[in-house]
Amino acid sequence: MPPRAIASGTVSFGLVAIPVKLFATGESASKVSFSMVHKSCGTKVKYRYYCPTDDAFIERDEIGKGYEFAKGQYVLFSAEELKAIDPEPTNAIEITEFVPLEQVDPIYFEKAYYLGPEKGGAKPYRLLAKALLETGRAALGSYAARGKNYLVLLRPYEGGIIMQQLRYAVDLRPFAEVPIDDADVKKEELKLAKQIVEQSAADSFQPEQYEDTSRQEVWALIEKKIGGEEIVAAPQETPKAQIIDLMEALKASLGDSEGESGTRKPAQRSKRKPAAKKKAAARKRATKKS
Repeated sequence: MPPRAIASGTVSFGLVAIPVKLFATGESASKVSFSMVHKSCGTKVKYRYYCPTDDAFIERDEIGKGYEFAKGQYVLFSAEELKAIDPEPTNAIEITEFVPLEQVDPIYFEKAYYLGPEKGGAKPYRLLAKALLETGRAALGSYAARGKNYLVLLRPYEGGIIMQQLRYAVDLRPFAEVPIDDADVKKEELKLAKQIVEQSAADSFQPEQYEDTSRQEVWALIEKKIGGEEIVAAPQETPKAQIIDLMEALKASLGDSEGESGTRKPAQRSKRKPAAKKKAAARKRATKKS
């Protein structure tokens, strides 16, 4: 089944307008989440709103929105005033400039969305994707949605386009605020460190080789619990003795990363079931049990 679009919009550059759809890049089915339930009966609890001044629970239609301008003091806003503050989104993506992609540091990356063309927008969409790819540039612009103007970057990806939501410069904390003491790096230490890097170096990024083992272990425990087994905490592995001497630590690292032949050990692919399959299996067993 094809993915469902989460929003529609229009990409504008020059006099060209491209109708597009936004798609999530992540898979929510792989998430492990727990609900708050009543211990005595197992029913999922509901949230209620409480007013400490009146010492009473209140209904949703009694709730307004306010801004705290001083400690414990709020200015209230009506529905019409909130509309003025938070106008209807246009979902327009307006490109302002094209920059070299390598000039955008990943520290600015916030969220990523797949962009796909709406009906009738395939040709200009592919034209933009190809132009970005062949020029090695990315499109910077603004995206008006949910009452905000987001700084976004459009970059080519597998024949299409990804919209990367960026942080504004003012939202980034300067790295200069991070305390780093002065230290002299010796040539021999640097030489050994570079050898460790080279021994574990790869020619390409292959994310499929890595899996969230913690999530897999959680699903395994959930399946046991559904099957009627009790769950006990696994014993924690004792940390290895810390090597204080930096040179000794580097030499030991080189020894650990080599096999008997003196070559780097290849990464092992996990043979466990994907998390999504585990979730489906757990749901099926829970249904049968109930």
